Order: sequence, then C-alpha cells, then structure tokens
Amino acid sequence: MNLLIVESPSKAKTIEKYLGKEWRVIASIGHVRDLVPETGSVDTSNDFEMRWQIMPGKEKQLKLIIDELKKADAIYLASDPDREGEAIAWHINNILTERNVLGKKPVYRVAFHEITKNAVMEAIKHPREIDTDLVDAYIVRRALDYLIGFSVSPLLWKRNLGKSAGRVQSVAVKIVVDREKEIEAFKPVEYWSIDAECDYNKVKFKANLSKVNGKKIEKLTIENKSMVDDILKEVSTPTTGIVSQIDKKKTQRHAAAPFTTSTLQQEAARKLYFSSKRTMATAQKLYEKGFITYMRTDATNLSEEAIKEIREYISQEYGKNFIPSKPNVYITKSKNAQEAHEAIRPTHFLENKPDLSDDEAKLYDLIWKRTIACQMCNAEFDSVAVDIDVKKLTFHCVGTTRIFDGFMKVYIEDIDDENEDGEIKLPELNIKDSINIKSLISEQHFTQPPARYTEASLVKKLEELGIGRPSTYATIMSTIVDRKYVEQDKQHRFHPTTGGWIITAYLSKYFSDFVDVNFTAKTEDTLDDVSNGKKDKLSALQNFWKPTEKMIDSAKGVKTTEIIDWINKFMNDHIFIKTPNICPKCGEKLGIKLSKYGAFIGCSDYPKCNFTVKIDEFINNTNNLSEDKTPVQLNEKITFYPTGKFGPYISDGENNISAKGYTPETITLEIAEELLSKKTKKSEGILLGKNPETDKAIYYYSEGRYGPYISSNRVNVSVKEQPSLSEAIDLITNKKNSKFKFKKRYK
Repeated sequence: MNLLIVESPSKAKTIEKYLGKEWRVIASIGHVRDLVPETGSVDTSNDFEMRWQIMPGKEKQLKLIIDELKKADAIYLASDPDREGEAIAWHINNILTERNVLGKKPVYRVAFHEITKNAVMEAIKHPREIDTDLVDAYIVRRALDYLIGFSVSPLLWKRNLGKSAGRVQSVAVKIVVDREKEIEAFKPVEYWSIDAECDYNKVKFKANLSKVNGKKIEKLTIENKSMVDDILKEVSTPTTGIVSQIDKKKTQRHAAAPFTTSTLQQEAARKLYFSSKRTMATAQKLYEKGFITYMRTDATNLSEEAIKEIREYISQEYGKNFIPSKPNVYITKSKNAQEAHEAIRPTHFLENKPDLSDDEAKLYDLIWKRTIACQMCNAEFDSVAVDIDVKKLTFHCVGTTRIFDGFMKVYIEDIDDENEDGEIKLPELNIKDSINIKSLISEQHFTQPPARYTEASLVKKLEELGIGRPSTYATIMSTIVDRKYVEQDKQHRFHPTTGGWIITAYLSKYFSDFVDVNFTAKTEDTLDDVSNGKKDKLSALQNFWKPTEKMIDSAKGVKTTEIIDWINKFMNDHIFIKTPNICPKCGEKLGIKLSKYGAFIGCSDYPKCNFTVKIDEFINNTNNLSEDKTPVQLNEKITFYPTGKFGPYISDGENNISAKGYTPETITLEIAEELLSKKTKKSEGILLGKNPETDKAIYYYSEGRYGPYISSNRVNVSVKEQPSLSEAIDLITNKKNSKFKFKKRYK
C-alpha cells in the first residue's frame, strides 16, 4: 500500500476515487507546524534559527498519518503546488524524520495543477524531491511576518495605537488612507458641456461641441454659464448643420486573458459582488472537486491539450469562423510569474457537470466563459466619426457598430469605475449633408474626486505595485476589514476607520519602510529570488532585518506626546477640515487623545476641562453643523434640499430627484427644472405591446441610468433607440432565458 498526503479532506476524497484500493489518501488539513508564538522564536543573533511547534489540534491528524504510514510501503507528499504547499510537505517530512517513523520507506514529492485522474497519475509517475528553494522562500516570509508581529505590534499595544502591523496589510491600509486624503483635499471644478440634438432622415442622435472658431474645446474649457451664453449667442435653434468631415475605420477588440488569481478576484467582485475571501473559498472547492485547475497562479498560459479542447468546443458550438487561425497567446504582466503553471481554467470543456452550489455554479460559469472566450476571434466594429458645422461651432459624434461578435458572443470583461462603451448607430451620412439641429443643450458639471477603492480595484492596485502575491490577496482584504482598519460602504468601497488613520499616521512616521510601496515590492521580489534560487535565505533575512531593527530601536525611544502631536498633524484636515479645533466647553484647543478604549477628541486644558467626544461622532456632528440645511425655494412648487438621506435633492411635491454636486449657491431654477424633466421623462414609458410568452406589457423608456431601455415583468434591457414590438420581445426573452442558461447546460 502507498500513502498519499494532501491538504484538504475533500481533495483526499476525490483523489482516493482515482487511485483505488492500493492507496490510502489522508489530509493534513493545511499547515501542521508553525513558529512557537513567543519572543525569541526567530533568533536574529544566531543566523535566524527558528523554533517550531505542532499547531494546536494537529497532533491527532499527525497520529493518523503515522498510523497509516506503518502499513505503507512509500509516502507521497501531494500538498499544493506553491510556496506554502512546499512548506507543508517539508514540515511533514521533518516531523516524520524527527520521530523516527519513516525507517527506509521512500518519501516522494508530487505536485499537480488539476485534480483529474490523468493529472494525478502523471504526477505519481514523475515524483521529485522537495524544492528547498521554495521552502527557503517560505521560511523567509514566515520569519519576516513573525519579526514584524513580535517587534512592532507590542509598540502599538503599549501606545494604544492599534492591534497589529503587517508587512503587506499596513501598505494596503495606507493606500486606502492616501486615497481618502485625496478625496478630502479635492476641490470640485465647474465646467459645462454643449450638445446638439440632431435629426437626419428621422434618425436622432447627439453630437458634442468640439470646436469654436476652429479652436478645440477640452473638457474644462467652458468654465461657467457666462461662457456658454457667449458661445451660443449667435446660434438659435432649430437650425441646420452641415457635415464637414467623415472618418471611417474598422476596429477590433481582443479577448481578455484567462484568469489569474488576481483577475479572478477582481472580476468576481465586479460581476458577482464576491469578496476576495468568498471567491477563493469557492474556487478552492471547485479545485478540490476536480472542476478547475489550481486557483493560485499568476500565469496566463494554457496547456496545449486545453487549447485543443477549447478550439474543438468553439468549432462545434459557434462555428469555425469564431476560431482564430492560430491559438491566442497571452503574456503575463507579472515579472515573477511561474510559466510552468497554467491560468485558472475548467479541467474539461465538453462534459456535462453535476449540480454545484449556487456560489460554485456562478464562479464556475465565470471561469468557463472567460476561458472559452480567450481562444475566440476578435470582435470587429465599424466606426465612423463625424464633424457637423453649425456656423462658428463644430460638433463631433462617433458611431460604433459591432459587425462580428467574436469572443463577445460568450464573454465581456467588466471595468472598474468606467462605463463600458456601448454601440451607437449613426445614419448613413455624406460630406455636405444637411443635419436638422433641433436644440442645443448646455449642462453644468463638476469634476469628481477619485473613487474609493473596491476589493477589485485595491487588488489590482497591489498587483500593479508588485505588493502581495496570488496566495495573499484574499487574506490581505479580510485582514484589514477584520482588524477594523477599513470599512466598506453600501457600494462595497473601502474607507479607513479612525484606527486605520492612526496606525497609518504612526507607521508612516516611525516605520516608513513598512508602508513604502517600493520597499514592500522589493521585499516581494526578494522572496521570489529566493524561490528561484537566485538569493539565499540568510542574506535575504539580514538585508531586511538590519534596517528594520534600526527603526524598531529608534521608535522605542519616542515619547508618547511626540507621537500624539504627529497624529494630530497627520489627521488635522480629516477631523477639523470644516470646523476649527476649538473646545465648545471652554474655548481651548481640541486634539486627539489615546486610550485603551480607542482614540478620542479631548480638550487640551484637561483636567480643568473634561470635554471628550468620539472621533467619528465629532466628525459627523461637525459635518452636520457645517452644512447649510436650509431648503432653497426656487419657485412656488420646486424646492432644493441641501441634505437628505442620499445627499442633496430637488422636489416639486410629486417627484424627488438627486441633485448631487449642487449647493444652495450653485443651484438655479433652470437646472432644477431640467433635472425634474428627466425624472418625469423617465417615468413615462411608451407601451410597445404585450409579450406573448409572459402576457406582460413591454414599455420603452427614453431615459434610464444607463440610457434608453425596455422593460417587462421586471426584466430590463438597454437599447439605443425605440425598437419594434417583435425586436423588443426577442430582447426581453433572450435576456430572461440567459439567467437560466448555466443551470440548464449542466442538468
């Protein structure tokens, strides 16, 4: 009999079915050994010698392994094919050796990237030694995390500054804090746009002002209403415009690469609203059940066998015109990617799958579609750009029509904080054609601050900076939330808590390297160099520890009063941006104080004055006090309310509409009427007829959040123009059926 050790029970159960009666498969249930949680477990004065102990609850599992080992002829260590998996194999081998239970029985290391019978059997046929370079990289990583935890964290506890500091988590928190500082310092700039409502042969379209007297109009060129009036003073509508220029071209769009760990987390966050932790837990289950390849990878390549199977599937399902002449090849952006690994993909493409849980089905569908699409032809578009002259003004519009679906037949990647460019159809136009200009519409805008990070955009940012690796992103996201350094709003965007602000202030001053993105990225590169055998573990640890030890020694001598002064300076604009830091009780100066119950605002004249308030409460009260809540009556019916549950809004007694970005000083009756007219138009749908499949009415709406759309029985579909009833029925039916497509495919 042979004994094979994997990491999880579900994986053990799947593999044991493949191997048969001559094999016993047992799970280690993750790591079995870790550093002793005491000061001195990494001896920095003795070549970083490390003291290990069996993790709580793992002795029982080790006993099971040892009992089965007695009956076995050989042991195969089949933990995951990454740095942590290699470390688990090394730990188990060391424990068995130290306990003298191996005897002369051979120990083999096997690794596979997908749990299929072929992959498992091939790995067993080609065993190898434990990769000491990967193990060394794990040792360095674990030592660094330990040294930070047991050196820096006590300084935080002593000063009531936070729960812990981490090599990567602290950088992630600082990135969130830095973004918040940008948002708070942001000053909106007013600008205006002018659009022409055009009509040619009963086809309506819009064009935006691009030139005045031949001079190009940029986004912020038109600064105020006075400039708008000056531009439009010689043009009255309706009028006629003349087509002065037409540029036609064909464009293509490439499919996104198959998923890496990072891109899977980003896309699952955008499309499925999964947290990174939820995505990785679900992917782990799919991997262990044998449905996808290993889910921790930064490679974008696929095996020849997989590509062949994908191309066969595309040919059968979509036709040969959807298959490129040669397979699409993707180059990973990560300089340290392990190209021997594959991207995350389904293990098979032509088989039906058994029922999956809801999360598993959704994530598998995402992976399946992305993988199929990556080997399909490019999508093709006809694009036409048109200039229309109206006296001294030139208006510009671009029409785009998809002429071949290509990969978009299966899958379209989402984008952070941007609207996907839709198709805009223009009528057939020629130079000197006359265009009916029904009206010229001017609209006030204000520049917007940068968006807060979502999990998707924060993971993307960390990856761009070279911080963290595929196996760590989910942990980073959950850690900074669990330790209450950041919170997520209803839009799933991160904003720092008071604790996040304070620990960032402290670390940026006294442990600047820890939160320096270049230093952290360099440390990650060093770990990769150790993994690849380019650097030895001892020099890697020494290079890190020498500057770190200096920072720790220096920070120990800093007085608490000095730290508090710095935190007050760092957070001054955040807390006192709208109201002076004056004590409402005695008139003295207010400032941040630290206690074991958390930071708070207190009076500098303590103990004479005992005024205190929680920081969050102070900020909220300050914001409420500083805003003018007085409604502005614009006419007999229309009122502007500066504050509401969802921000400023306008009401005419029947309809309420958001007035985000406007203040009592900037709102006008004209603007209010225009906003309300959009609300009214949106609520007035045009009845197209009934859908015979559901016997429900179909309505067309000219105004929606994402433009015109049709709606029936709670199914909405975006359109570019009012469709016929038959077209609307097809769109509604296809949209409705697509919701159940995945489940039907795997029945």
